[in-house]
Amino acid sequence: MSAVEDSPLFVTALSKGLSIITAFRSGRPSMNLVELAEATGLNKSTVQRSVFTLEALGYVGKDPDTKRYRLTPRSLDLGSGYLQTSDLVERSNPYLHELNRGTEESCNLLEPCGLDMLYVARFPSHRQISIHVPLGRHLPMYCTAAGRAYLAALPPAECDAILDASELVAHTASTIVDRQRLGEVIDQARRDGYAFANEEFYVGDISVAAAVVNANGYPLGAVNVAVPFSRWSLDDARRDLAPKVINTARSISSAARSLRPMT
Repeated sequence: MSAVEDSPLFVTALSKGLSIITAFRSGRPSMNLVELAEATGLNKSTVQRSVFTLEALGYVGKDPDTKRYRLTPRSLDLGSGYLQTSDLVERSNPYLHELNRGTEESCNLLEPCGLDMLYVARFPSHRQISIHVPLGRHLPMYCTAAGRAYLAALPPAECDAILDASELVAHTASTIVDRQRLGEVIDQARRDGYAFANEEFYVGDISVAAAVVNANGYPLGAVNVAVPFSRWSLDDARRDLAPKVINTARSISSAARSLRPMT
């Protein structure tokens, strides 16, 4: 048990309920009680009580035939409040929209969430999109342009701590999983002012990103433009898109100077 969990202020029942809700992901949209217990590490009795409560409150529903549980539309209330109240999202949207119009490609804002980057704002391309990336999607920092841009803007000790804690998995044949090589890639991003990733999480996806920082130079997130391999080469993306991404990140940084990173 961590020091936080040992605090008398920590509500264990609430923590368990949230772990149930966050267990549902694209790879497991529905689960029975046994699967929920495996996904959360909770015992079946605790899962049963938590699910009963969440179902009574309308956050999960059960299929009467399969007895499998799914999130309901009401569960969106738990995340949409952040999107509606975030100062960073509000200040970023006009610049992301302008970048989207200028590039005609998908433009995104991502914020850190543990060892991942989380999509919090998105203006998709009006051209054909092969990869659907909804708001709230998590992607690992180490193998994404947005994550590397964010890591490059962190103090080196914090960057190293995140990389050391990350499970370096090869999601594609192009994923860089060598720790030393990753350090070199992030050092390059630090020098260039932007990062890139070439088919390292999604096959056929190229992306470039630049960090959004506050007045202290501490990163709050990253602006990302993702393009398909069918329309772009990595060299073209770096040459044509990186300057625009950097300028957009700088504009958002100016608008977000007073903001502090979420803890």
